[in-house]
Amino acid sequence: MSAAAANRRIALIGNPNTGKTSLFNTLTGMRQRVGNYSGVTVEKKTGTWQMPNGESVELIDLPGTYSLSASSLDERVAVDVISGHGMGGKAPDLVIVVVDVENLRRNLFLASQASELGVPMVIALNCWDVAEKKGLQIDSKLLEQRLGVPVVPTVAKRKSGTDELAKAVEKALLSRPILVRPKWPEPVQKAIASLREGLIDQHGESLSEGELQRLLFDRKSAVTERLKTASSEHAPIIQAARDQLYKDGFQPDAAESTLRFRFLNPLLNDVLERQSAMKKRSKSESIDQLLLHKFWGLLVFVGMMYVVFQSVYTWAGPIMDLIETMVGWVQGIASDALVATPMLQSLIADGIIGGVGAFLVFLPQILVLFFFISLLEASGYMARAAFLMDKLFQWCGLNGKSFVPLLTSFACAIPGIMATRTINDNKARLITILVAPLMSCSARLPVYLLLIGAFIEPKYGPNVAGATLFAMHFVGAFVAAPFAWALNKTVNKGRKPVPFVMELPHYRVPQVKLVFHRMYESGKEFVVRAGTVIFAMTIIIWALLYFPRSETIETEVRAQYMSELSQAEPVEATEFEWTPETEAELSKRIDATYLEQSYMGRFGKLVQPIFAPAGYDWKITVGVLASFPAREIIISTLGITYALGGEVDEESDDLRSTLSNAKWESGPRKGEPVFNIPVALSIMVFFALCMQCGATLAVIAKELNWWWAAGSFFALTALAWVAAVMVYQVGMLFI
Repeated sequence: MSAAAANRRIALIGNPNTGKTSLFNTLTGMRQRVGNYSGVTVEKKTGTWQMPNGESVELIDLPGTYSLSASSLDERVAVDVISGHGMGGKAPDLVIVVVDVENLRRNLFLASQASELGVPMVIALNCWDVAEKKGLQIDSKLLEQRLGVPVVPTVAKRKSGTDELAKAVEKALLSRPILVRPKWPEPVQKAIASLREGLIDQHGESLSEGELQRLLFDRKSAVTERLKTASSEHAPIIQAARDQLYKDGFQPDAAESTLRFRFLNPLLNDVLERQSAMKKRSKSESIDQLLLHKFWGLLVFVGMMYVVFQSVYTWAGPIMDLIETMVGWVQGIASDALVATPMLQSLIADGIIGGVGAFLVFLPQILVLFFFISLLEASGYMARAAFLMDKLFQWCGLNGKSFVPLLTSFACAIPGIMATRTINDNKARLITILVAPLMSCSARLPVYLLLIGAFIEPKYGPNVAGATLFAMHFVGAFVAAPFAWALNKTVNKGRKPVPFVMELPHYRVPQVKLVFHRMYESGKEFVVRAGTVIFAMTIIIWALLYFPRSETIETEVRAQYMSELSQAEPVEATEFEWTPETEAELSKRIDATYLEQSYMGRFGKLVQPIFAPAGYDWKITVGVLASFPAREIIISTLGITYALGGEVDEESDDLRSTLSNAKWESGPRKGEPVFNIPVALSIMVFFALCMQCGATLAVIAKELNWWWAAGSFFALTALAWVAAVMVYQVGMLFI
């Protein structure tokens, strides 16, 4: 393989729902890499495509877009990559435009725009099988002759036409065919010439003909954002060109679509025919009569979501238990091996292994949820669900595209927040990111199970306990709606919302291989992105819980424990028989005292008065503070503070019993029970509304900036505190 071939890049571009990603997966197999484009948070998916002649090329799967009039982050990446600004300053050697046969005219609009950027092109006529079933007849050879570039019919999911596509690409890499371009009327040429003179000749910008068109036709453009000199210098030049075009009889915002379609329409004459016998309603249209119905469609949607979430907990439960057992087993081995060095023992067992276990335990739920999301997306139903949700979301500033990110956030807000990149309305995207942490993620479930099992179920039975658990999962969702409405009224006030446009794809039988591949990619992304941040923060929290380590504490606790034993059964100290049970009890007391005297324990006592109106003592406060890396950490923290050890879980009878019998150690409520139902509900509501975890905060900072991340943290913390105080104070009125 030559060095030149090894460095060749081919970009896949196409409208959403044309089968572009399916074709990418078929061509590359599992030889794929996922990362981010340099300088932006949009996901970059690349792979290796083995050509028939033995050479390998790099295949880039660009985000789906209807045109190069970029409005969302995903669409802007497509413009940058094709024009040679997105990946190391080098344009791809070839672009494959994936076209849905049923929407040939509209899809070729994107191809026509891309051709202006000067990149050689091949057209892949995808979904050929669907077109044949619907009676569509396309003369691909005639289309190839008129467009001036190779046109290859393909069926991505069946690997049909991929060999022919590869051969066409091999030839095109040598011949470098360019799609025929429209001849622009004189006013357009004049406006582009004025842009060229003002930006290139005067300011030294390096812009192609296609990039100048983007500046002329688009109000907001990826090209504008990357211009080297100050935008204030460019704005008058661009506006002057647009004004001149308007004076010459062309509306700049509509001129391109009018002129391009006027150019494309004659090219498609006699290329596409539809058999009249096939004009009856399709199966997709018949199914949509039910699934898009304003009542029955919502009923089906609610039922489907119930099955999804029920399966998430049912299927993932045994695997989560297995992971917890394995983490505990590894911690035990590490503890035994490092017993001679207590600090290293705690760092390895509690900090590192415990930190890894803190996020790995939720990986099964992430995988199960993404299995269903992939299934629903591949079948074509997810677009219908977004359409249904759009009407429910509009009043609070969101749109249908917010549905998938918010649904994903029920497992973890991190992939949910990253999924907002497809939202082309910047205002809706911002609001979606800020409300995503209010969805009840997997890490909150152990907190609910512990407190419901300890206080709700013993008094009211399993039915009320189950209803409480169900309600807690939607506390954040109910609060998210007015929270989003408030943001909509304050963020970018007065800005008109972008209309929600989504194409409804055909219903398809999902490809099992691609569904599981999506699961793998999502799980890997969660481990890499969330795991690294949670792991780092867990180490920091471990240090705050471990230090300072006064040598006198162990001596004092041991002496006090021996004194208690001697009072219970007066004997000489030398006659104590230290059984494994007494040693374990003493060890737990020492750990609890160390935690109380740690930096985190001291800080917890310092800020406890702030949480007192919510019914929290210093131990609950420390648990809340320590749980920032991952919310379920509060359980092990409570286990340590109550001298039960850090190995307890949400189903521990000892922990539940200890919480039920816990007493206030000081203050005006000394001797009274710490926990009751209002306190339990207060804690659950606080966790339902606060920031999901430290990794979520880091992802918000990446997607927006640290100002928004810090603002969201303090806003959600304040919201959670107010709600927790209200729940506790109102609850106490009934006790």
